[in-house]
Amino acid sequence: MKLVVLGLSLSSSWGNGHATTYRSLLRAFAARGHDILFLERDVPWYSGTARDLSDPDFCRLAFYPDLDALDQHADAVASADAVLVGSYVPDGIAVGAWAQRTARGVTAFYDIDTPVTLAALEAGTCTYLSPALIPGYGTYLSFTGGPTLERLRNHYGSPDPRALYCCVDPALYRPRHDAKRWDLSYLGTYSPDRQPVLERLLLDPARRAPDLRFVVAGSQYPADIVWPTNVERFEHVGPQDHAEFYGSSRMTLNVTRADMVKAGWSPSVRLFEAAACGTPIVSDVWDGIDSVLEPGRSIALARTGDDVLTLLRSWGDRDRAVMAEAARAQVLAAHTAAHRALELETTLAGRA
Repeated sequence: MKLVVLGLSLSSSWGNGHATTYRSLLRAFAARGHDILFLERDVPWYSGTARDLSDPDFCRLAFYPDLDALDQHADAVASADAVLVGSYVPDGIAVGAWAQRTARGVTAFYDIDTPVTLAALEAGTCTYLSPALIPGYGTYLSFTGGPTLERLRNHYGSPDPRALYCCVDPALYRPRHDAKRWDLSYLGTYSPDRQPVLERLLLDPARRAPDLRFVVAGSQYPADIVWPTNVERFEHVGPQDHAEFYGSSRMTLNVTRADMVKAGWSPSVRLFEAAACGTPIVSDVWDGIDSVLEPGRSIALARTGDDVLTLLRSWGDRDRAVMAEAARAQVLAAHTAAHRALELETTLAGRA
């Protein structure tokens, strides 16, 4: 199959989770014998030192400076068996309309941010997708499952909405035997709607437990945040260092964006990455999490800082290891890049 992807970024993991998602999925898709061209808008914030994958070995990567320059790739798009347009692509509405006009094969929208997208569509503020475009995509691949799929079909007219959850490459994310530097870690870009939960489940426990060690890694956090002295900060941890980061954590925290909590069934790629690394996870609470990991057995849920401190204080190494092993087994059984690549292949072939 010849696949063309127009996505936010493959080349840079700085300040976004799209790059690692695309890398895992497309590497596994290429391993199934498919040919891939990734078209990325050349923007300054994903260039220079922020560009940590400029020459992938699993696909061709081409940059375009503006909308007009997309016409240089019209023949590749027209001859492709499938064309995938991703969420948050700059000028994504115009890009999507161009792709639908130009492609002769299957067109699909790949939404790595489904609840955020739908909230923006409802508010009339979405810059990368419009309601008019949705019926024109042959399939809508959503990071969110559950009732959201029926909403996409019945309210927005998608002919084929399907869940295509994020995934993990177990060759890159695997258990390590690093010394434990932190009792609780968090890896994620700043988001205003996540920050109150991070405050409740990590920063407040850190202030109340000065003997414990915490870390927050991620970009775009406001300069006026006052971090407790026992919270270490990293502006960025590249994908090549994720396994070491998780391996150095006794537990890691998952925090979900508000729109995704509301929609449910929106597992973060960080869940799968941490689980594959054998790091026990404590997460905020949302509907559908039990369809991915089993609360109390393969993941711990917390609503309050007290819940987090109880986990950190009362659980021993053996308790954490048992939970981590159960999570890793579940993820390797159903949520690897190889699983998603097969799902993507089956979906696109079925729409051809």
